[in-house]
Amino acid sequence: MKNIDLKQIPRHIAIIMDGNGRWAEENGKERIFGHQNGVEAVRSAIEGAGEAGVQFLTLYAFSTENWNRPKEEVDALMGLLVKAIQNEIDGLMRNKVRLQSIGNLERLPLECQIQLQDAIEKTKNNTGLTVILALSYSGRWEITDAVIQMIKNHVNEENITEQFFSTFLNTNTIPDPDILIRTGCEYRISNFLLWQIAYTELFFPPVLWPDFRKENLFDILAEYQKRQRRFGKTGKQIQDEN
Repeated sequence: MKNIDLKQIPRHIAIIMDGNGRWAEENGKERIFGHQNGVEAVRSAIEGAGEAGVQFLTLYAFSTENWNRPKEEVDALMGLLVKAIQNEIDGLMRNKVRLQSIGNLERLPLECQIQLQDAIEKTKNNTGLTVILALSYSGRWEITDAVIQMIKNHVNEENITEQFFSTFLNTNTIPDPDILIRTGCEYRISNFLLWQIAYTELFFPPVLWPDFRKENLFDILAEYQKRQRRFGKTGKQIQDEN
C-alpha cells in the first residue's frame, strides 16, 4: 500500500481468474482442488480492493463456454459456488460488501440461483465494495441479449447511441473497468466484458489464480498509476487538461 496514491484509485477492477486447473495439476491433484483453493484468492482480492478503496470488483467466475466442460467438473463447480456463497456471507456483511451478479443466471442450477439471490438480498444495503460475480456470462452473449431487448422494446434507429445501447447491458449500473487483470499466464480476453473494456488498462501477472493475493493487486495498482490514460487524445492534451 505504501507505493499507492490513494487519491488515484480506480473505481472498477475486473479479474479473469485463470489457472485453477493448472495449479491443481502442478500439485498432483484433481482440477476441482484448484478451484477450491481459488476461493482464498477471491477472499484476498476482495479484502485488498476494499482496503485500497476500489468501488467495484467484477470476478469472471463461470463463462457461457464453461458449460462445455466435463459434466463432473461443472457439477463440482456449481456445488463449490453454493458452498462458497454460504461460507462467505458473514464476512461480506462484516466488511459491508455488496454482492451483485451478471450473466445468464437462469442457466444456473436452482440451488445456485436461490443461494445467489439470497446473498444479493442480504447484502443489498451494504455501503462498501460492490463485488459482481460474472456467472454463465460472456461478452458476446451480453451484446446479443442487449440487441434482443432493444428489438423487443421496438427501439427506433435514430435513438441508438453508444450510451443508449449501454443501458441494455447487464452492467448498465456499473462503470466500465479501469483495470482488467488476467492471471494464469494467458494473454487473451476470453469473451469478457467486450463492450466495456474499450479503454481499460490490461494486466497479465505471471501467477496462477490460487496464488494471487492482495499484494499482487497492490503491485498492479501501483503500476496502473504510472500509466497515462489518453482515451484517444494525445499525451500533451491530457497534460494540458490536468
